[in-house]
Amino acid sequence: MSLHPDVSAVTDRIIARSKPTRDAYLALIRRERDQHIERPTLGCANLAHGYAGTEEDRDAMKAGRGMNIGIVTSYNDMLSAHATYYRYPEQMKVWAREAGATAQVAGGVPAMCDGVTQGYPGMELSLFSRDTIALSTAIALSHGMFEGAALLGICDKIVPGLLMGALRFGHLPMILIPGGPMRSGLPNKEKAAVREQFAEGKASREDLLDAEIAAYHSKGTCTFYGTANSNQMMMEIMGLHMPGAAFANPGTKLRQELTRAAVHRLAEIGWNGDQYRPLGECVDEKAIVNGAIGLLATGGSTNHLLHLPAIAAAAGIVIDWEDFDRLSKAVPLIARVYPNGAADVNAFEDAGGMPWVISELLGAGLLHRDLKTVGGSDMTTYAKRPSIEGEALVWGDPGASGDDSILRAPSAPFAAEGGFRILTGNLGRACIKVSAVERDRWTIEAPARVFSDQAAVQAAFKAGELDRDVVVVVRFQGPRANGMPELHKLTPPLGVLQNRGFRVALVTDGRMSGASGKVPCAIHASPEALGGGPLARVRDGDVIRMSADTGDLVALVDEVEWNARLPAEAPPAAEGMGRELFSLFRASANEAEKGASAVMAAMGW
Repeated sequence: MSLHPDVSAVTDRIIARSKPTRDAYLALIRRERDQHIERPTLGCANLAHGYAGTEEDRDAMKAGRGMNIGIVTSYNDMLSAHATYYRYPEQMKVWAREAGATAQVAGGVPAMCDGVTQGYPGMELSLFSRDTIALSTAIALSHGMFEGAALLGICDKIVPGLLMGALRFGHLPMILIPGGPMRSGLPNKEKAAVREQFAEGKASREDLLDAEIAAYHSKGTCTFYGTANSNQMMMEIMGLHMPGAAFANPGTKLRQELTRAAVHRLAEIGWNGDQYRPLGECVDEKAIVNGAIGLLATGGSTNHLLHLPAIAAAAGIVIDWEDFDRLSKAVPLIARVYPNGAADVNAFEDAGGMPWVISELLGAGLLHRDLKTVGGSDMTTYAKRPSIEGEALVWGDPGASGDDSILRAPSAPFAAEGGFRILTGNLGRACIKVSAVERDRWTIEAPARVFSDQAAVQAAFKAGELDRDVVVVVRFQGPRANGMPELHKLTPPLGVLQNRGFRVALVTDGRMSGASGKVPCAIHASPEALGGGPLARVRDGDVIRMSADTGDLVALVDEVEWNARLPAEAPPAAEGMGRELFSLFRASANEAEKGASAVMAAMGW
């Protein structure tokens, strides 16, 4: 089927807008390919330093006949998703030798977890950990010792950060290697119910901890469809994984063989062969559009409204929220995965997973087919489902949806549109995800209650001060103010208020969560309150209209009075927990729609 005209139009819009920066980027990676410091040009002392730590592969490296693969890893054993990578480097070295290549750990990147830091000071480092990861990736690849790279990362900021750094070495072939989701534990809906009971004082801390541990119980990503699993979906639909790699569980033969295949494939797509796949050419305008379409079609994380623009910028591509909005009107919602449904990612995978989604979107003309993917000739390679037959890894037809309560064809979707909207008005420009919000709550008009941190919201909730129709405004949460933390701790109390029958909404210049759910939330509001953005003018009692139906984000205040108001003063910058170390990032960050990134802002793209 031919490409949907709206998808084609958005792609053309992005290509035209990006031409100067994309041309500059492609020129950069061509220069790097021709002139970059590489192993054959390094001095003998330099090479000796690079070879000294690896006696087993030293002779092969010295001979220089095969690719040396740099492994950039996010391994740590405090976080379940990254703990899976413990044995990967030693296994990958063996698999590289099978393919006539060698591999070395080029470096590590930090991997922090929003799930651990939610509601605490460490969360204010979270978003800028992405920039730190980008810088760490660049350092890891800066030695000129590698002809390709394997990027081991999976969770919220890690995959975007790896790509942002790796794309500055876009002349190298690279493959992202996921670790997979943990097996299903306590269902997400039951876990959320215990959280709400605890918020109301109906469950003890012990009850809550037991429920959380039953949900998050082993190695692998969390099983809800938050930012981590949205990352894996996006890498798959952009053609940057081995086909079908996104959601195979850790510790399985399938997961092992997919990783082995990725190492072998890297050895095949180097610059000395006829299948050369430089990362910077793989991540083009069409790949970025595919990533956006995947987010909309599956109800993915709102955090990628920051991450995808930042990834795109690293490759000289400019994408904005209007592109998402236009695509959302053309792309139907074809997946229901928690928090947009009851199923977790394991049930999503069992129902057909990414091979089924990609096959259906290709068949409906809603996805670019002609990408330069790492895994094959084009995106049709990713419409095949991997399995183990005997000892061999094979790919076959994904078949029909295994459960139409989880996956439905584009011709009979859960919703005709992708559930993303831009909101505009005298409160600035924000975005809202409505795929899990009941239609009768798409428009909320109620008096504001204004806060400067989420702890104050929780205190007001516990005191009964929010038991009414209310628009909760949480400001001074933008990237320049405090690093744009997620406000996920607000989900249970706001959900309780909604369950009590009140009409409730959230407006913030901060982030909400990859697990944004049933409460309507206008997030990433720009310009942010710090520096005089419009949220700084809101006062308690102002009636706010927030409507995904009409695209309004308006304080219903007389225009003369509104313009005469002085912006509220921001609270002083917090110290401790290392936050002061990130003041340079906060001061330099660009706006949310451009990715809320200091390193991308510094490049001027």
